[in-house]
Amino acid sequence: MQLCKLLSSERRPTVGFVRNGQVSLLNLDSSRRYRCLSDILFSANPQDVIEELIDDRMTSFPMKSGDFLAPLDRQEVWAAGVTYLRSKSAREQESQGAAVFYDKVYTAARPELFFKATAERVVPHQGRVRIRRDSRWSVPEPELALFLSPDLRIVGYSIGNDMSARDIEGENPLYLPQAKIYDQSCAIGPAVTLADSFPQLDLVTIDMVIERHGHTVFQGSTPLTRMARKLEDLVAWLGRETSFPHGVVLLTGTGIVPPDDFTLQLGDVISIDVTGVGRLVNVVA
Repeated sequence: MQLCKLLSSERRPTVGFVRNGQVSLLNLDSSRRYRCLSDILFSANPQDVIEELIDDRMTSFPMKSGDFLAPLDRQEVWAAGVTYLRSKSAREQESQGAAVFYDKVYTAARPELFFKATAERVVPHQGRVRIRRDSRWSVPEPELALFLSPDLRIVGYSIGNDMSARDIEGENPLYLPQAKIYDQSCAIGPAVTLADSFPQLDLVTIDMVIERHGHTVFQGSTPLTRMARKLEDLVAWLGRETSFPHGVVLLTGTGIVPPDDFTLQLGDVISIDVTGVGRLVNVVA
């Protein structure tokens, strides 16, 4: 089962239930308890809530024709770094002076965790992500996104794109917030797969294709099993000494890194596929 957030015909945010590539709108107006996507995700039994709220009077429509919003309400977005060996190697190459620290964090008990975006800064499926004007080496980072309830239960999974300015971070690791946190630097979507419906983790693969003028300029793939940390471990560290009353989304790191001579250009189309979720597509602005 999947849920998405989109604009209704009246241009109001609403929630849709995705089944077999078709979207059926949920009748949130009929409920006092469930007024937004997060209310459903954080409920004791989201599947029962979906069945209660499906509006049978509405005609379903193909998912590809939906006007999507990012599937967040008030959640913060956080991210984990250096969770794959490929990411560790790339970070060491971009910042030789700090290579020892990336090596240490890859093997340390404590992971690298950092704030990424507020909900209003997150770009939806088919929206425009951005490269910084002061960066000459920017790449997308395709990641599995965990949707966490206020009590830090994993209630859903989605696709995330953690846009990164590698030259800025490579100049000095203390510049990480500027390399990672800026307008339109994070995309999530198109839908959230409920935790009970997500495939076994050892069956999950992340794929990314970047197209330029209709031609593929980069393609990469990694199984989730190459992640060096357990998802539950990342969640536990995120929740140490920090509360999330509105829930939180955690991007779990990337194992796909373009070569050092590659940088995004305006108009590039980034497509990220995650088993059990679908495809997140964004254009570079």
